[in-house]
Amino acid sequence: MIRNKQVSRRSLLRGAGAAMALPFLDAMVPAFASTIASPTRMGFLYVPNGIVMDEWTPRGQSGVGEWAIPAELPRITRAIAPYRKELLILSGLDCNGGNALGDGPGDHGRAGAAYLTATHPRKSAGKDVLAGTSVDQVAAQKMQGVTRFASMELGCEEGVQGGNCDNGYSCTYSNTLAWKSPTTPLPPEVRPRAVFERLFGSVELGVDPARRRRQEMYEKSILDGVLEDAARLKGTLGGADRNKMDEYLSAVREIETRIQSMERGVGVVKYPVPAESVPSDFGEHSRLMLDLMVLAFQTDLTRVSTLLFSIEQSPRAYGAEIGIPEGHHGLTHHSGDKEKIEKVTRINCFHMEALVYVLEKMRSIREGDGTLLDHSMIAYGSGISDGNLHDHSNLPLILAGGANGRLKGGRHIRYAKGTPMADLFVAMLDRMGVEGERFGDSRGKLERLSL
Repeated sequence: MIRNKQVSRRSLLRGAGAAMALPFLDAMVPAFASTIASPTRMGFLYVPNGIVMDEWTPRGQSGVGEWAIPAELPRITRAIAPYRKELLILSGLDCNGGNALGDGPGDHGRAGAAYLTATHPRKSAGKDVLAGTSVDQVAAQKMQGVTRFASMELGCEEGVQGGNCDNGYSCTYSNTLAWKSPTTPLPPEVRPRAVFERLFGSVELGVDPARRRRQEMYEKSILDGVLEDAARLKGTLGGADRNKMDEYLSAVREIETRIQSMERGVGVVKYPVPAESVPSDFGEHSRLMLDLMVLAFQTDLTRVSTLLFSIEQSPRAYGAEIGIPEGHHGLTHHSGDKEKIEKVTRINCFHMEALVYVLEKMRSIREGDGTLLDHSMIAYGSGISDGNLHDHSNLPLILAGGANGRLKGGRHIRYAKGTPMADLFVAMLDRMGVEGERFGDSRGKLERLSL
């Protein structure tokens, strides 16, 4: 059927002080074309301080090889069992840049800095930090001029960007995942309001963002300014696209309402002004940031994102959320204490709920010939495996999504000892259209990710 109106992929809903991108619509497919290719998105979700590996790895699957992910999984990974056909569990991958290599203590600082750069950071607590360009930023360079934002750097815990945080390693290393260049870290944004404003706020020159925020944050939805334009567009669309528009606008409204409720309410960590508040509840904070990441992917505002759930050596306690009042990092130095191991396991399970949340969200969004999850790669893991030993080998890693048909899930793959995690990054970059056989300490492209 020839559509009455073809909509550009770059169309915006415009209104007073707002410009909203559109989700993927059937009307964006040219007449007589069966479909148009959906872009591939790349996301990295990072948890600190290691994992209790005995409760992570599928049982009875040791040695080098490949197995189907069983329906019965250990406690930490049990929650992902319903999504096992849409993800890979990867074992045996190492991040050698996190090791001491003659520099002595400082595993947490190195874990954060080396995780996405695959390089050994310079030991310095001063301004002369040096790591490497992170894999997300290599992909982001490819996205310059293609999407409005080349990348998004998100977080759920504020960390300082100077001083000594780990045995002579700058706090920058522990608190940053993304590096635009070896000397340019990109600190994550932890404030939901700031991310929302970046995605959907004013694009008009001369508008003072602070003034606009004061005027609108409590009494007016950003959607109010674009509803007239949205209604006009919906009148030209077919039924399926109208439903997609309704679902999208409802999702934006729901996120905005949650942010406004958080700003007006209690249970927030307040920065200098209320508009910069963040939820004190980790679960709500992580869900808000994940929702914003998904919206950015859905509207093609960006195709590359990182999310640092907590900083390395995080002292965060989870008393209100799961009844654990002790700090996370301290518990990981358990020296075999079964009670502490149990508490770390419960924290690891709690973090895993955030991955399940975003997988379900992305799987529910229809896009072209599949779902947003089908067209994405979401890597979830940590730069340390055993937190008590500060081990940087056999890192815990889940790779979810289909990458537009270039990942085949449902499998646990264990690679040979010493396989660089950077090989995975080369394979992921290839699926983002970034050519090249080397990254960090890679030896080539990781195989067996697709059949």
